Amino acid sequence: MGFLDHSTNNIIVDAVLTDTGRRFLARNDGSFSIVKFAMADDEVDYSIIKQFGRTVGKEKISKNALVLEAQTNGGLALKYRLLSISNPNLVRLPSFAFKGLSTTSPSVSMTRGQITGRTTSNVEEVIIEQSITDVNSVDIELVDNAFLVSMRNDFIRLAKGGTALTPQDLNSDRMATYFTSRDAALTAKGGARLTIQLQTKSITDSQFTTFGNYNSKATITTFVEFTGLSSGQRTTLQIDISKT
Repeated sequence: MGFLDHSTNNIIVDAVLTDTGRRFLARNDGSFSIVKFAMADDEVDYSIIKQFGRTVGKEKISKNALVLEAQTNGGLALKYRLLSISNPNLVRLPSFAFKGLSTTSPSVSMTRGQITGRTTSNVEEVIIEQSITDVNSVDIELVDNAFLVSMRNDFIRLAKGGTALTPQDLNSDRMATYFTSRDAALTAKGGARLTIQLQTKSITDSQFTTFGNYNSKATITTFVEFTGLSSGQRTTLQIDISKT
């Protein structure tokens, strides 16, 4: 959704359906119904408040900030979604950390699934945890009971317990999105933990030629994005797939 005109007392909203919403609408069988919507502050520059103070800064943001129109591509919209939290004393939000991986630029190296004409099972286990500093526990409203995991469908897929999962959504950009629940056990501070397996697909030599890195066509670099459905937190894991 995008606010197109905020120069008057009237609020004009430009609403765009998601790909799923458009599919339901195209059925024309009465199944289409808007049951939820999301809002985000992607366009807000909060450095204005640091520069002009809270009162004047908020006024400048509301009157002068650039407001974008609604995006038809769901992958480009709502990067920073707003949250509704009932706890008035909340001062910190949790973040994500990959267990056993670098926190600055986490990455995983894998080999391709197709070797000398046969398919092998190349699997990497990834564990992601909600972490928080300077407080004793993660607020219960922010504990992520489920996650959205998105990745390029041509190269890797999500698995649990060694079994490949079917993505809930596959868009025109070949981005697959999986919906998966957290582990049963929480972290020491009550945050969510998610354990998944990533499997490489059967990647051909021609795909390495087309999608390989600029400085090395023997390696394809792709990314996996994790989104917590309660906290709204997002983080990205880099995957380097080797040809040999």
